[in-house]
Amino acid sequence: MQAKKRYLTLLSAGTCLALLLYLGGVQLRAARAPRRAAPPGSSRHGPGAERPWPRFPDALRPFAPGPEGGGARVSPRQRRDASAGLYRGRRCRMESCFDFALCQKNGFKVYVYPQQKGEKIAESYQNVLAAIEGSRFYTSDPSQACLFVLSLDTLDRDQLSPQYVHNLRSKVQSLHLWNNGRNHLIFNLYSGTWPDYTEDVGFDIGQAMLAKASISTENFRPNFDVSIPLFSKDHPRTGGEKGFLRFNTIPPLRKYMLVFKGKRYLTGIGSDTRNALYHVHNGEDVVLLTTCKHGKDWQKHKDSRCDRDNAEYEKYDYREMLHNATFCLVPRGRRLGSFRFLEALQAACVPVMLSNGWELPFSEVIDWKQAAVIGDERLLLQIPSTIRSIHQDKILALRQQTQFLWEAYFSSVEKIVLTTLEIIQDRIFKHISRNSLIWNKHPGGLFVLPQYSSYLGDFPYYYANLGLKPLPTFTAVIHAVTPLVSQSQPVLKLLVAVAKSQYCAQIIVLWNCDKPLPAKHRWPATSVPVIVIEGESKVMSSRFLPYDNIVTDAVLSLDEDTVLSTTEVDFAFTVWQSFPERIVGYPARSHFWDNTKERWGYTSKWTNDYSMVLTGAAIYHKYYHYLYTHYLPASLKNMVDQLANCEDILMNFLVSAVTKLPPIKVTQKKQYKETMMGQTSRASRWADPDHFAQRQSCMNTFASWFGYMPLIHSQMRLDPVLFKDQVSILRKKYRDIERL
Repeated sequence: MQAKKRYLTLLSAGTCLALLLYLGGVQLRAARAPRRAAPPGSSRHGPGAERPWPRFPDALRPFAPGPEGGGARVSPRQRRDASAGLYRGRRCRMESCFDFALCQKNGFKVYVYPQQKGEKIAESYQNVLAAIEGSRFYTSDPSQACLFVLSLDTLDRDQLSPQYVHNLRSKVQSLHLWNNGRNHLIFNLYSGTWPDYTEDVGFDIGQAMLAKASISTENFRPNFDVSIPLFSKDHPRTGGEKGFLRFNTIPPLRKYMLVFKGKRYLTGIGSDTRNALYHVHNGEDVVLLTTCKHGKDWQKHKDSRCDRDNAEYEKYDYREMLHNATFCLVPRGRRLGSFRFLEALQAACVPVMLSNGWELPFSEVIDWKQAAVIGDERLLLQIPSTIRSIHQDKILALRQQTQFLWEAYFSSVEKIVLTTLEIIQDRIFKHISRNSLIWNKHPGGLFVLPQYSSYLGDFPYYYANLGLKPLPTFTAVIHAVTPLVSQSQPVLKLLVAVAKSQYCAQIIVLWNCDKPLPAKHRWPATSVPVIVIEGESKVMSSRFLPYDNIVTDAVLSLDEDTVLSTTEVDFAFTVWQSFPERIVGYPARSHFWDNTKERWGYTSKWTNDYSMVLTGAAIYHKYYHYLYTHYLPASLKNMVDQLANCEDILMNFLVSAVTKLPPIKVTQKKQYKETMMGQTSRASRWADPDHFAQRQSCMNTFASWFGYMPLIHSQMRLDPVLFKDQVSILRKKYRDIERL
């Protein structure tokens, strides 16, 4: 009996082995056999054709982003080949497709092709080109250029769009500087069209870099392309609105936990995620609204939910939802990017990204985990529980970071363009490129110029992060414009008073007078070095040049007729050490909006608030000399020099734009209200009505260039401890400030 069982077992095993060997041999012969081309009109699976192994359904297919409207599945390789016209330079990197030699001689300069006759440019692309031409990178000489930008409008490459430029392929190829796209940058917001919305821009970009919205990680060429946000035609060219987070609410929760309001696509690419949102919507703290009511033929395709969705859609105001939500859902649309992304950032509504495969804007430098929640379209049902598990401290940090990123990089077309250019510049000059801390922390990469220094401790914004303090001494820079004719002149008294400060390291006298330099014996003897520099151009902006002689972090900027005591200088510097990123000083001024004239006004009246501290007696970080010289456009500095006026206002504009903070006024002697800017040649300028009118005009010109009013009002004045207290004067450290 046992022998019979063993026999049957061996017989079964042998039969199975023979069958496996036979089937394996058939498949092996099929694999080795050369494939014959099927005759025209024949079917791959007709009679006698070899049938492939059956395809089993993919359990994750309903959740995975795939081709529109079903049909045959497309492999990643096939999708890449479909856009070969766009990405023939798929393997391009900076090292292989960019000529660094063009940038070595003149630095990072950008040339914009002149506009061709008869070529129409949409307003959005005009704003892009205007941002480049108004930047410090622009050059009108192509021989000096490191990077080239087309004047042909490439933003909208949807063939159904009225902004679509026809025959772009031949127009680009005819450009004599094209050179197969080498060292060229192409801006694009929309590519492809119905029904597949591919990322093909419709012409061969060669070796050009792409600054593209809605670009996929699959087609994105790391460290070569730049992913930019999708922005509307109404996005401001400069300035832009501030973020909506006015104060930090603790706890940071709002009326709604998660919101979305937008179109629902019934068929085609991008429809899966939005069609599933109703599963998560609860009508209370999770409000996800969609409408089918868009497009010409929406009623032909509407489903059983459309009428109900449309009715509920109309009940809610989008702006009210946006401003009262903690998280905002940002699902993909027809393309990977969405306008909802920038709207959420501005509203301090933490974006919850649902767009698998989207290369997020400026992902090369921005750490989006600090400002957004990166979701997965396949795990939509887990989104509510995920965001509810985020701690309130983390929510507050995310909201604050949205505001920083919005104002630093996204609030205007100009900032988007400049961020793109700065990223490319960092790639070219890697040895001085910005690190992640600079890009992701206030004030951001646009205001921290790596050409100044590669060490974070040389900037006034990172002392706390590095555990450092600014150097405990300052350099006084006295701006002299009148000849030295008497030993009793205010400039000499000022020099002696400043030299007696325990914090003074050296004094620089900037001689911008038309008369020759005085002899050395005319200057008083001091315990600190006195360096006299004769201004070459003798213009107002020269007082803010980044002189190598300034070796301290702090600069005490002084007009020649300023009246200050040593005690006041010491106290002001002590205050500045606690606020090294701001202007700290004495003479304060303010701005206001004149409704009758519909323009900004300037006032010198002594009131309870101020927005400027004049640089005639102020302390600030020396980095602002470099920023004033290299960041501001030549047009503003030329205006200041021609008027011999407004340089102090411009410096206040710059510092407030960088810090988003007002300056700090410190206590000054009461009689200075009358004697500050005393009876000298400069006093006559302050009393001149034309001088005051010029300053009014400067305010509006500066505000126009910045795109908004960066000055911020403050009512804070810092006084010494025990100031004006009814105690013995001997108990007060800065006692001289109270003496009349």
